[in-house]
Amino acid sequence: KDSDADDAVEQLFLVVVAIDFGTTSSGYAYSFTKEPECIHVMRRWEGGDPGVSNQKTPTTILLTPERKFHSFGYAARDFYHDLDPTESKHWLYFEKFKMKLHTTGNLTMETDLTAANGKKVKALEIFAYALQFFKEQALKELSDQGGSDFENTEVRWVITVPAIWKQPAKQFMRQAAYKAGMASPENPEQLIIALEPEAASIYCRKLRLHQMIDLSSRAPVNGYSPSDTIGTGFTQAKEHVRRNRQSRTFLVENVIGEIWSELEEGSDRYIVVDSGGGTVDMTVHQIRLPEGHLKELYKATGGPYGSLGVDYEFEKLLCKIFGEDFIEQFKIKRPAAWVDLMIAFESRKRAAAPDRTNPLNITLPFSFIDYYKKFRGHSVEHALRKSNVDFVKWSSQGMLRMSPDAMNALFKPTIDQIIQHLSDVFDKPEVTNVKFLFLVGGFAESPLLQQAVQSAFGSRCRVIIPQDVGLTILKGAVLFGLDPAVIKVRRSPLTYGVGVLNRFVEGKHPPEKLLIKDGTRWCTDVFDKFISADQSVALGETVTRSYTPAKPSQLVIVINIYSSEQDNVSFITESGVKKCGTLRLDLTGTDASVPSRREIKTLMQFGDTEIKAMAIDVATSKSVKVGIDFLNY
Repeated sequence: KDSDADDAVEQLFLVVVAIDFGTTSSGYAYSFTKEPECIHVMRRWEGGDPGVSNQKTPTTILLTPERKFHSFGYAARDFYHDLDPTESKHWLYFEKFKMKLHTTGNLTMETDLTAANGKKVKALEIFAYALQFFKEQALKELSDQGGSDFENTEVRWVITVPAIWKQPAKQFMRQAAYKAGMASPENPEQLIIALEPEAASIYCRKLRLHQMIDLSSRAPVNGYSPSDTIGTGFTQAKEHVRRNRQSRTFLVENVIGEIWSELEEGSDRYIVVDSGGGTVDMTVHQIRLPEGHLKELYKATGGPYGSLGVDYEFEKLLCKIFGEDFIEQFKIKRPAAWVDLMIAFESRKRAAAPDRTNPLNITLPFSFIDYYKKFRGHSVEHALRKSNVDFVKWSSQGMLRMSPDAMNALFKPTIDQIIQHLSDVFDKPEVTNVKFLFLVGGFAESPLLQQAVQSAFGSRCRVIIPQDVGLTILKGAVLFGLDPAVIKVRRSPLTYGVGVLNRFVEGKHPPEKLLIKDGTRWCTDVFDKFISADQSVALGETVTRSYTPAKPSQLVIVINIYSSEQDNVSFITESGVKKCGTLRLDLTGTDASVPSRREIKTLMQFGDTEIKAMAIDVATSKSVKVGIDFLNY
């Protein structure tokens, strides 16, 4: 009976649209609930860069000098670029701004982002503008396809976030989506927050053998010899593609791919490593056959080791050659040329490979060369000669010529961190019997990263890369939106509990916590634990506790919810314990005959990507619900 009730709710949405809001690039894909085996990836975008072919658009946004939304993606970048420098300094241009949510320790609705010209704007506004842009693009594409206007109410939205983001950042995304009009606090089910590596995992379990590249088998894959697989395997996605008004459609078979027949039920695990522009996250899953449900075995971990780290190393190299003072000035005075230089670097970055022998040339914008001469009084060529950075030369065509070793050196710090982190995960006791390692996300396209992972872990498990690896998360997020119950067991990222008063016990409780009220001795600030960090929780699992008000006559009962990254917490005053929710049960106006001993039931529901709490007064069955709120406390 239960499942029927659920189905009735699900059918309200005609289509699921997933947005992969990435650090460096973003995109969306969708599927109609009537034909869930077809996933349509958004139309190709106008614009685009040499050497970078993809279905996604750069995560860049441009606001007018009046702070109104102007454009997103290539359009924003190109428009900003073509502005006269005297004008461009008044426009607000943002790129790679998603990392701010990861790096801000105390994120709130008021957190600011800084534009290229140094002006500040509320992060919530920028995120809402970006999501609104995707909402409008997707609705327009759906309307064009269907020939009639598509309403927002017919869409279930899915937005992906890194699993290692702290709860406030996930909630921040939801608030931005409400502001963009995708869903509302009254109708929160319309929006699902999906975790990036989870989405990838859901897609990976549907992979067929011809849709992936197994780095460990050096046998030809799809008729290519391995040496060209690495180069060409990605560009030629051999999935069944239905061309349809420039949108690409992938058929996902309603089966679990053959690869899983090798997994032994209950004992074999797989790791999904999602390496993107900003962060790298990893999760360890186990598949439960025959229905293919997933169970998370170890809480998601990772860190800011995305491909942005490589850009940062390139910037450090430029500072070393031309001086930090010059680079800082150049970014402020010629922001458009700086963007140009980074675009030129991006396409060369994608050409880096372990076996490359010929140098990589990066064109320096004319204004770089010109401004450097004005700034220093000597030429760029002179700077390179005396910088004693021996593997970067000047070529007479106005380019920086980098040896392959120099390029590989820029990747090294980031790749080393990823490998180190993976080794740490492999060493955890929960992580044994790992059969496969799926490498997904945009950075997984890098042959340098592939080779590093293969040589470090190829002896322990099979390293597998899905084709069209940059779209894996997007496709998985659509599948998740069609069936959110596919992940049955998760690990709690934090310890949650409630602040209560307990009877004071001599010798057990610290004397400074003693509170005497109406002759009763209470111990204050006690943390009553509902769930521990990294404890496994089934989807929709509920933990219930009963409390009695300190005074039976109390009419307003306030229950505070706290969280901590630590496992064993005794008091809410300990360091690292944060308040993240309040249940306020107002019993005024209820029956005057209050029973002598009242009972307040508190429930917390876990196992979803977001957590819900509720309090019920048993005598009057009055109840109050709250979502856990990490932004407003």
